[in-house]
Amino acid sequence: MSVKPLRRKDLTRCAELERILFAGDDPWSEAAFESELDWGNRYFGAYSGEQLIGYAGLSLVGRAPDFEGTVNTLGVDPEWQGRGVGTLLLRALLGVADDVNAPVYLEVRTDNAAAIGLYEAHGFHQIGLRRKYYQPSGADAYTMARPARRPAEEASTP
Repeated sequence: MSVKPLRRKDLTRCAELERILFAGDDPWSEAAFESELDWGNRYFGAYSGEQLIGYAGLSLVGRAPDFEGTVNTLGVDPEWQGRGVGTLLLRALLGVADDVNAPVYLEVRTDNAAAIGLYEAHGFHQIGLRRKYYQPSGADAYTMARPARRPAEEASTP
């Protein structure tokens, strides 16, 4: 398994996974993913050989030294869940944020214990609740945050 920048040729597969993973809500289309890449947001794909098995995206707003990051999406093929794919994708996103010392925010369904556990294990904590955030299901979401972290090379310097 490898994690690398998401390839445009895999956007159809991203949309396919979205329909599987987020069927009760409003899954992203291929055009939505294309727009994210066009805006310059950072997206990574997890690959088994050439097959896309997961994807994740991060947007950064602001200017140095005051960037803020948002995890826009993270999805893993159900057949690959529980094998560390989400962890690798999240770490790739956090590496981008850490390079610019940005805090990171995200929303996660309140009933998604696996995702909440993943985020908490990587330093996120709940800062809010958004009622009926996901549509059309009406599911609630926690807003979570992870404080800014300096890049690894700076963090080891006194």
